Amino acid sequence: MELSNIKRVYLVGIGGIGMSGLARYFHQLGCVVCGYDKTSTDLTDSLHNEGICIIFEDEPAEIQISFRQPDDSTLVIYTPAIPKDSAILNFFTGKGFTLHKRSQVLGLISASKYTIAVAGTHGKTTTSSMIAHILKDSGTDCSAFLGGISSNYQSNVLFGKNDIVVVEADEYDRSFLTLHPDIAVVTSMDADHLDIYGDHSHLTESFTLFASQIKQGGQLINKQGLPLANGTTYTINGEADAVAENIRVENGNFYFDFKNNSVSISNICLGIAGLHNIENAVAAIEVALRLNVSGEAIKSALESFRGVKRRFEYIVKIDKHIFIDDYAHHPEELRAAISSVKTLYPDKKLTTIFQPHLYTRTRDFADGFAEVLDMSDELLMLDIYPARELPIDGVNSELILSKMKLWNKRKCGKQEAIQIIENEKPELLLTVGAGDIDQLVQPLKKVLENVG
Repeated sequence: MELSNIKRVYLVGIGGIGMSGLARYFHQLGCVVCGYDKTSTDLTDSLHNEGICIIFEDEPAEIQISFRQPDDSTLVIYTPAIPKDSAILNFFTGKGFTLHKRSQVLGLISASKYTIAVAGTHGKTTTSSMIAHILKDSGTDCSAFLGGISSNYQSNVLFGKNDIVVVEADEYDRSFLTLHPDIAVVTSMDADHLDIYGDHSHLTESFTLFASQIKQGGQLINKQGLPLANGTTYTINGEADAVAENIRVENGNFYFDFKNNSVSISNICLGIAGLHNIENAVAAIEVALRLNVSGEAIKSALESFRGVKRRFEYIVKIDKHIFIDDYAHHPEELRAAISSVKTLYPDKKLTTIFQPHLYTRTRDFADGFAEVLDMSDELLMLDIYPARELPIDGVNSELILSKMKLWNKRKCGKQEAIQIIENEKPELLLTVGAGDIDQLVQPLKKVLENVG
């Protein structure tokens, strides 16, 4: 397929964060872009306002006439999250269209470019966004496909004037194996997506294969301790090729010093909070240095970095109330988020609202979720968000609750959670999860801001 010949693009599952980035990319190129998704969201509203046509009924009759017959100038992209019995998906298959996964198209786009690919079971969205921001802010420039909405640019896709592209490399469904980067970053390889991989060893094997696909003369940068060979290592704990030292919190901001074998950068103020984000910043600095960005430019960019929507995002920050929202949906992500909150606010009582994501993930990591959530002072537990899965007998939110030692815990619905927060007016609130818990953010913000 020649991307230069494409004039029309249809995306089945256009509302996903990765798919919407491709929609924006082809729309920017002047293509006619349309798509389908199950529900309307803030993201699909944004796409619609940008001139992209979206339908929300799984009805082939709703598909625009220009997408009804296959030709060399029409591209149909789908996400594996779309059910195989989708009527629209089967319409395109039945008509003889060649359907491409999102990851395949991303591989084609990046093939001819200088590609920086960031992979990891967690940390990849923030790290790739940091790298892109450093390159933009320093004047080096780049394009980027991100797995979240950058708060600096209010978008998940950035357009540059050179051939550098920053790509978030997704391990789900082995999607990242379509990429052949010049620089690969691996932030973490914890067990996850076991519904796809079966066990941790197969996940590790896939990451190893991803690292082996770096272009001739390319470079691997990976977190210290990962079972990958010949990479430049980084850490905030212990020894590695690149490290953060003298980490401290001053006036609610995180500061640190960076050091590798040849460069030192002192007194870096990170524009977002969290020890885990300092570690992400060390990886981003390593990448930027290899593209000849100066230490001063890196330092300035990191101070102005505003993070990614739903990644340790401050929703309310007033004298009486702090409310932070985070996408964490794996025990280690939760550990990072809760630890960072408690580091910043050690004297405040932490109320956490958690929505588990996927039945399989809940089944596989129930013990880990229980252990980490016990770090809270109070827990409100929502029902599991099933996403693409059918229920599994005996797997529910109560499974995690039953394993917890924390006494101040309870199961509740979304509306009940809002009512509890309105009644209790917690001084420190954290919402975490990857499902539709984000629907609570604005109501909770309103509640806390109104009580002062």
